[in-house]
Amino acid sequence: MYQTFIYVAIFLIYSFIGWIVEVSAFLIQDHKFVNRGFFIGPVVPIYGTGGILITLLLTKYQSDPVTLFCMAVVVCSILEYFTSYVMEKLFKTRWWDYSNKKFNINGRICLTNLLFFGLMGLVMVYLVNPFLIDILNKIDPILLKCVVSILLVLFIIDFFVSFSVTSKIKNVGKVVLKDSTEEINAKVKEILIAKGKLTRRITKAFPNFNIIIKQKKANE
Repeated sequence: MYQTFIYVAIFLIYSFIGWIVEVSAFLIQDHKFVNRGFFIGPVVPIYGTGGILITLLLTKYQSDPVTLFCMAVVVCSILEYFTSYVMEKLFKTRWWDYSNKKFNINGRICLTNLLFFGLMGLVMVYLVNPFLIDILNKIDPILLKCVVSILLVLFIIDFFVSFSVTSKIKNVGKVVLKDSTEEINAKVKEILIAKGKLTRRITKAFPNFNIIIKQKKANE
């Protein structure tokens, strides 16, 4: 049972690290701070999921860095592709698109990211995980369980709130009567920005999202 709390802590820590990576990348590229990610809080769960998958499935390959690298590429690319597909089906929106990058698969994953995943797999297994697990094991078990439980509850609350807010994109898209994708996206963003801070945050976190939905005809 205690080990479960360790794994949850690792998931939350990597989710936070992922948020830092996303925010930093956007800051370097666009020179402005944007709260990146699907969640309102400072977490990007896809990083946490990738972190825990690598921890659970790939640590056994630590004696073979080449195999570890390749397996990290496979696991994380499947995760990113699956996440993109599921979120598109749920919200009728393409949240990221690598179609303009070389060696991409349906715009959902690309070679650059795959190489990054492999490298991060090596860094995690050889450097970060041993350090994290050592620190977590030194924390008083009761304190660790309390802190992790509180953070997990906040995470779950954030998930439902964020899901509700993000669902508005699909709902708004259904009533926008435009002919082109560019017009649809522009109108949806305009409506979301007017709705309030939470929906406005989504347009900043994913400035290039594309609505994928069959629009209603004006005479329907």
